[in-house]
Amino acid sequence: MDHFFSETPATPDKRRIIDISVDSTAYQFTVSSGVFSANRLDPGTAVLFRKAPRPGRGVFLDLGCGYGPISCVFAHQSPKVTIYAVDVNERALELVHENALALGVADRVIAAKPDDVPADVVFDGIYSNPPIHVGKEALHEMLLRWLPRLGPDGEAWLVVARHLGGDSLRDWLVGQGWAAEKHASQKGYRILKVGRAEAE
Repeated sequence: MDHFFSETPATPDKRRIIDISVDSTAYQFTVSSGVFSANRLDPGTAVLFRKAPRPGRGVFLDLGCGYGPISCVFAHQSPKVTIYAVDVNERALELVHENALALGVADRVIAAKPDDVPADVVFDGIYSNPPIHVGKEALHEMLLRWLPRLGPDGEAWLVVARHLGGDSLRDWLVGQGWAAEKHASQKGYRILKVGRAEAE
């Protein structure tokens, strides 16, 4: 079956333009079939935009970036950030590059597959609307791979639907030794703030 988390979607590449608004700024994004939330801005991502703090400067990760709304908007808003837009979906990464070019931020939005991110890159923050539907085991593996790449003061901001396990994910993160708390809730979504637990 063809999923948005397939590396090479089998569905035809039918591109179109959608309009979204973030912080009263209008954006246009090129989207396509076979990519997550291709018909509109995902409601979870919209909550992330409303409730999560903006990156100020540094190097950040957009994990499971899709066509790149988080990466491109944050790079457009914050000229002192570089964002790695990471996804396994090759079509999604093509769209990220196209959308970053259109917004004039392609020099600071790096579309990459997970294995193509240099091993020595440390992130000042991570933003993610994670692919819950890959399954709990795969999701946990993904988070355990990327969260340790946060800098000492880095924080991750994850948006997860409550009915898809937002609260249980927080509990699991705490059990893995991370400081995880519910930062905000809106429209059935949780924004989780995740950082390194302070040494006792």
